[in-house]
Amino acid sequence: MSMDFQGKWIRTSAKTGDVCPVFRKVWKKEKEVKKAVLYLTALGVYEAELNGERIGSDVLAPGWTAYDKRLQYQEYDITSMLAEENALTVTVGKGWFSSPMPGWLESEDKARRAARPRGIIGEVHISYADGTEEIIPTDETWMWGESRIRFSEIYDGEICDGGSVTEKWENAAVLDWPKDILIPQEGEPIREQERIAVKEILRTPAGETVIDFGQEITGYVEITLEAQAGDTVRVLHGEVLDDKGNFYRDNYRSAKAEFTYICRDGAQTWHPALTFFGFRYLKIEEFPGEVKPEQFTGIAVYSDIRRTGHMRCSDPEINQLFSNIFWGQRGNFLDVPTDCPQRDERLGWTGDAQVFVKAASYNFDVERFFRKWLHDVAADQREDGSIGQVIPDYLPEGAPSAAWGDASVICPWQIYLTYGEKEVLREQFDSMRKWIDSITAATTTEYLWTGGEHFGDWLGLDAPQGSYKGSSREDFIATAFYAYSTELVIKAGNVLGGDVSAYEELRENIVAAFRKTFPEYQTQTEYILAIHFGLAEDLQAAADALAAMIAADGYQIRTGFVGTPYILHVLSEYGHNDIAYTLFLRREYPSWLYPVKKGATTIWEHWDGIMENGAFWDPFMNSFNHYAYGSVADWVYEKAAGIRLLEEAPGFEKVEIRPMPDQRLEWLEASIDTRHGKVSSRWTYAGEKIRYEIETAVPAVIRIGGQTREVQPGSYVLWGECDNV
Repeated sequence: MSMDFQGKWIRTSAKTGDVCPVFRKVWKKEKEVKKAVLYLTALGVYEAELNGERIGSDVLAPGWTAYDKRLQYQEYDITSMLAEENALTVTVGKGWFSSPMPGWLESEDKARRAARPRGIIGEVHISYADGTEEIIPTDETWMWGESRIRFSEIYDGEICDGGSVTEKWENAAVLDWPKDILIPQEGEPIREQERIAVKEILRTPAGETVIDFGQEITGYVEITLEAQAGDTVRVLHGEVLDDKGNFYRDNYRSAKAEFTYICRDGAQTWHPALTFFGFRYLKIEEFPGEVKPEQFTGIAVYSDIRRTGHMRCSDPEINQLFSNIFWGQRGNFLDVPTDCPQRDERLGWTGDAQVFVKAASYNFDVERFFRKWLHDVAADQREDGSIGQVIPDYLPEGAPSAAWGDASVICPWQIYLTYGEKEVLREQFDSMRKWIDSITAATTTEYLWTGGEHFGDWLGLDAPQGSYKGSSREDFIATAFYAYSTELVIKAGNVLGGDVSAYEELRENIVAAFRKTFPEYQTQTEYILAIHFGLAEDLQAAADALAAMIAADGYQIRTGFVGTPYILHVLSEYGHNDIAYTLFLRREYPSWLYPVKKGATTIWEHWDGIMENGAFWDPFMNSFNHYAYGSVADWVYEKAAGIRLLEEAPGFEKVEIRPMPDQRLEWLEASIDTRHGKVSSRWTYAGEKIRYEIETAVPAVIRIGGQTREVQPGSYVLWGECDNV
């Protein structure tokens, strides 16, 4: 229930340029306080202090939403922070609200957003011991001045004058901005998480001083030093070193990704407050005195999601891959599911979100995270029902694409399956239905999806020279997803008890048209989609043909964003588990383990972001923290370890456990902490036998070696024959 704010939107009475304004309210405590609560939000991102002490532990509040329609406000209990005389200050940066995003594109919408004014609205509610109450709202009596943060922006970083004191205060001006967009905090708050110590300080061949944290993270660096007033610290951020061992960051494109801190006298500790970076390395451009490891601490910043999944096996390189998947999710789940956290992009790409949502929901508890983002999907849905390429929609001029817009259907369905709450379907069903209707209205061929612009099998390895889209036919991909999303709308409608007969008829017609139009499949991805979405007339024959194609391709994946998430599932499900493992265990390019061998600590955008000869793939589009291909994790949980969610028992109320081992690993284990308790599965090769150790907090169907057992919650040890696997 949204609060009815008495406070007014306020802004500065004069332009401050790049300098971040700080707003202040001073009052005296006249009598004993029982409770005091601050309600606050901003147009931009803010940091609030009471009497010089930071309020709460939120970072980059109020987060990122479809700001024109939805803006979260936060609630803080400040009772224990009150003094006899109180000074509340709120410093506001551009954040996602008015930073020039995206960096590579100039458009009217970008100019409109960049010109939006920063401001705040809030109020302090005080309940006194004598039963009286008082509200201190934002209004013209608040003051504003220039803060010590002289510049802050999402892509370019932050400049802070640590010795600066706000000396000139002026009355705030009222800002004409709507209040009906205000909503309570919906998503998980953004918080500081892991603290990472310096691994080593490098002196590069180019003579640079570079700090290596040994792990790529999203967040910022905290510095601690003794200095004199006016000393300067200037730091650049980077993901990798080049083939000569020098600092590299051409792949950040136009994002400067740097900070400057002007010191005050004495000992001091500081970190950026209103921005974030994606990085593993720091290049020290300026620093007073000798650079020491203990002076720098990396702080990972992401939404406060709880880890629920674990994967481990006998192969150290695969364990590093697992670590990379988890770190990739941490680094890109910063209030919205972003593609990457470092370059002049950092947008909520819908395609990336839908291919990873299942793995994401097993790795971490992301129900609240996704439900908030899906509300923004619905809020930013276009008048014709189509979905933008990114949400919040900072690319409104971009055409809707198959497999990207389908996030509006695939993500709510998966969140329902993983967590078992119908409410997400109830909230999103209208949006899901509108997406299907938009395709039906836009296509140039009835019951197919033809026409329009699509990303195809983005970054498909079978792409012709000069293309990013792979060789799979765009109409094929679009129609396959048209059928699949329609099927999910039918399933969602059935869960909710609605009439979906029109969509059932639509899907039948789509499938018939698909089979007539595409009787043969030309690429790995085309086979995969036809099989995984149940569109091929003979699924087993299609899977066998896919296996033969992969063998003819030298047991290499040739897929992109669309085919890769499903390829191992299809192979394992249709009798080709050995090929699935061959692809999973492959070390050479292209493979999941090739980046590991190249030193990756997160998932890469390109399998060969760093090529065999040490050169880079391309500076324009070469992120080293791009979670999409980490979707292989859901194959590890569901097929390798065998923990399978049943559609008839959403939320893991009951599970099927059907491990699919391979002798090229000695052992593998995985677990998921579900809404109904933990489910874990481990298999170990022990001579001629395989030992299975299963623990389940819910009823389970265990399928091992052709045998099926219905079991109640408990721990089980079973043995299987190697020949039966």
